[in-house]
Amino acid sequence: MSEKKMTSSRRHHLKSLILQIAMNWIEQEKKEIETAKEAYMAEHCSAPDMSGDQAALMELCKKLHATIDKIDDERYDAEAKVQKADKEIEDLKIKVVDLIGVKKPALKKVRMSADTMLQALLGSKHKVNMDLRANLKQVKKEVKEEPTEAVGDWRKNIEDKADRKKMFEAS
Repeated sequence: MSEKKMTSSRRHHLKSLILQIAMNWIEQEKKEIETAKEAYMAEHCSAPDMSGDQAALMELCKKLHATIDKIDDERYDAEAKVQKADKEIEDLKIKVVDLIGVKKPALKKVRMSADTMLQALLGSKHKVNMDLRANLKQVKKEVKEEPTEAVGDWRKNIEDKADRKKMFEAS
């Protein structure tokens, strides 16, 4: 068979026919649901008996209120059970995520000064100002003093060796 493309007018016509059929089905469904509701109400709920004195009607109203309260309590209990089950489901979902584990991104190296690091750890309320550079300079000065003596000793040793060399060369 040759496959021909359907014209847009033909496609539009078929689409409108399908929509009309669907609308008819929806209307029939609504009517069926309405008749089913009426049949159920007729079967399960008898028509109210209005023939009687005021006391009988008051008793009927009290009975209806009691059944309504009972149904409300049952509905509330069912709703509480559903909420409890939903909460359990959420907790279990969280546990599953915890057990599977969340992929953590690779940590990046960040250069921070000691002041900003302490501020991040202690929070913005505590202000700690450490002058580490001043401490480092003091340490460096002490370290520099020692090598200068060592340098002097080393030079003395070389001079002593040079003097000995001269002594051996002279003799």
